Amino acid sequence: MYSSATSPTAPRIGTAQRTPTPVAVRRPVAKPVVPARPAGRIEAPGFVPRAGERLLRPRVPQPAGYGAPSAGVAGNWGKVDNAALGTPAVKAALAQITRICPAFSARQVLRQEGAHILITGLIGRTAVVAKCLNPQAVQADRRGVLVDRFRREVAVYRAFVRHRPPVRMPRLVAADHDRCVLVMERIPGRPAAIERHPANAPTPGEVRAILGAVRGLNLWRPPTDVFQQPLDYHFEVARYHSVGQLTDRDAGDLRQLLHGLGHSNWQLNHGDALLTNVMLAPSGPVLLDWEQAGWYLPGYDLAVLWSVLSGDTAARRQISQIAQAGGTLARDAFLVNLVLVLMRELRIHDVPGAGEEARLMIRRLHEDAALARRAVRAAVGTR
Repeated sequence: MYSSATSPTAPRIGTAQRTPTPVAVRRPVAKPVVPARPAGRIEAPGFVPRAGERLLRPRVPQPAGYGAPSAGVAGNWGKVDNAALGTPAVKAALAQITRICPAFSARQVLRQEGAHILITGLIGRTAVVAKCLNPQAVQADRRGVLVDRFRREVAVYRAFVRHRPPVRMPRLVAADHDRCVLVMERIPGRPAAIERHPANAPTPGEVRAILGAVRGLNLWRPPTDVFQQPLDYHFEVARYHSVGQLTDRDAGDLRQLLHGLGHSNWQLNHGDALLTNVMLAPSGPVLLDWEQAGWYLPGYDLAVLWSVLSGDTAARRQISQIAQAGGTLARDAFLVNLVLVLMRELRIHDVPGAGEEARLMIRRLHEDAALARRAVRAAVGTR
């Protein structure tokens, strides 16, 4: 916590009255000024300011994202980026957005690379973010999958209107299921991370808050017919086995654990609980990108967080303790989820031509996968 000091206000000195004989005027002793702390110094936990000191909250840079600060909405909110708004892909997206929100006034483009286009704007005095598919970046062979995922996210947002979740998420403003357009409120805050595998993990307090939000969602019990089961576990095991990422023994161990979990209760999970999909708002963590939400074996979100927090041993220990607190079945489900999540991360990142930093991350993922395999074998041996 940054700190600075304020000088105590000097006492008011009274005016000496004229007297026939000179009288010595006693000057008040000024209070010592507390020296200011060096700029940029971070205080350790438990720091108690001295008398006369005033603590200042550090200014954290706000990357562009869903939750960039929306202060100053009334009046001139943000600077209109005409260059980015004039590209053909963005113009096509704006045409789809204004079909469902004629009052939408675009301001800035947050993202136009990749599968989605994100545009910030105003509807009246309300700051919003519009999300739609990028018609230029989506390849023909993947378009069907991306359309299905986008429509699933629209369905999730609409379901959350009827069944309010116990976690903070952007409020739905408008949606078009057929044209794949989603308009949400823009929440002030900053992303918990700007990289899928961040080099610097969030603070311990932020990690606890994120885990609390995720666990609140996992323990929620909405109607079972509202959400789908996005992951076919047996299919995923067979797929990673067929490409050589899982050995015969690995696949057999996972199938044995899945057989024992056949009658366990499934759990509502976000499905993509990466730190990049978590916004740290003043009111607490906000979960974004709900296209993978649905029913999973217990601990899927915990496995995702464990896989990306490789540099935070304390956070991983805390996640493991939460997973094991539910008993043997919860532990086995977490291990199955963890192996499949790590296989997915290796499939995404372990590609030819990776740089030095990427190779270090891939090495860590292989080490984590070996650790998860050993844990699965130990779990199978105790059944």
